[in-house]
Amino acid sequence: MAGGGSIDFRGALAYPFHDSTIHVTSCGRICLHRKKINLSTVFAGQAVGIKEVEEGIWLVSFMDYDLGYIDLEEKTLQPLDNPFGPKVLPM
Repeated sequence: MAGGGSIDFRGALAYPFHDSTIHVTSCGRICLHRKKINLSTVFAGQAVGIKEVEEGIWLVSFMDYDLGYIDLEEKTLQPLDNPFGPKVLPM
């Protein structure tokens, strides 16, 4: 993208299969049940979908990609495998 601009998806993203949509703060955090969880400044200002999959365990998604799981006790995001990483085919 020329000029170093950024893409803004606000208002365009919806997560109908998630429990809620949360906007990421400018410092890269989301607030969930009064707990601050660091996600990434890459997502600053963007909407992410969250869905509780177990008691206190939440799936975080951006667009069509599942990013990882948040454990509210630990207040951390456990990332999933990189969906853009290299694919190794069986021999």
